[in-house]
Amino acid sequence: MPQLTTGEFSLVYNLLSFTLAAMLASFIFFVLSRDSVAPQYRAALVMSSLVVAIAGYHYFRIFNSWNDAYTISNGVFVPSGQLYNDAYRYVDWFLTVPLLIAELIAVMKIPNGKRGALTARLVVAAAAMIALGYPGEIATTTATRAIWGTASTIPFLYIVYELFVGLGPAIQAEVGQPKILLRNIRFLLLGTWGFYPIVFMLPLFLGDVKGATSVVAVQIGYCIADVLAKCGYGLMIYAIARAKTQAEQANAPARAAETVVAGH
Repeated sequence: MPQLTTGEFSLVYNLLSFTLAAMLASFIFFVLSRDSVAPQYRAALVMSSLVVAIAGYHYFRIFNSWNDAYTISNGVFVPSGQLYNDAYRYVDWFLTVPLLIAELIAVMKIPNGKRGALTARLVVAAAAMIALGYPGEIATTTATRAIWGTASTIPFLYIVYELFVGLGPAIQAEVGQPKILLRNIRFLLLGTWGFYPIVFMLPLFLGDVKGATSVVAVQIGYCIADVLAKCGYGLMIYAIARAKTQAEQANAPARAAETVVAGH
């Protein structure tokens, strides 16, 4: 770990604290909001709750690990000798990224015969994306980081393809506000997930994988991306489930009337 100024250490420290608080607040919201959506969409909110709960736990561990990795000496923060365990992030992502994919599919109109296979393919791709990125994260050279980063991008591109091509017909089949929200959530996923590789590659542009600027920039970038990709994404999933619930409730009287007429 590099030596840090008070400002550099505190910036990461405070942002880790903020991210932990955001995960915990989101967990409470998703749990309390579960009964406000129709039963068929509650599984999506359960997965949203799991995502931020898992992330919150790991951010608690990351926060403590960051604090333990440094000690102050003569007005600067120097490595304490204890390991800063960045692997917590990858364990978190390995568990939560497949759940994020499953959340989206859970609120979409996809035939049961296709739903399972599609979910399986996307979950495997998401897990591969995270697994391939980790060797690059712990690499000590920019070349190794670039190789593994490129390998991790391949399953990411497949996921993007499925989001914008494979899921296109299902989104087009939606109507009203849910259709708009489903179109927008794809861009949220693309923007937030696309931000991770940018952060991953920052040390290559800064020229020093383990330098102070690189370490601080990566920690800040990952915190911002996690809040958007987990808390923000979960709120979008809730908005979709709520909009579909309201639309179905509004159409229920008309469907009931049609059934009565048909019965006569």
